[in-house]
Amino acid sequence: MSEKKVIDKSFAVSRKRGNGTVRYEVWETDGCVTRYNLTYINRLIYTGDNGRVIGYDNKHGHHRHCLGIVEPVEYLSFEEIEQRFEREWNRIREVYHAQHTG
Repeated sequence: MSEKKVIDKSFAVSRKRGNGTVRYEVWETDGCVTRYNLTYINRLIYTGDNGRVIGYDNKHGHHRHCLGIVEPVEYLSFEEIEQRFEREWNRIREVYHAQHTG
């Protein structure tokens, strides 16, 4: 069976909640994740890397982008990567929002 994109979604984070866009792209073959790209973009926090504040993908091995720094990550499962991404983008957004609304 060939690879198929099974998730292609993005949503805007309101200015009131910290601003930006979150994007999820996931491809599968035979029910197994073969490719993924999870990204939080907010040019108010970081202007480099097309505004990508934090992201995980496996285009060139499993790795993490954070404020322009790219580092490999241990891959246990896609679910674990997705949970890490969600924790991290929410933490970054909360810190930024707290610093700019007080």
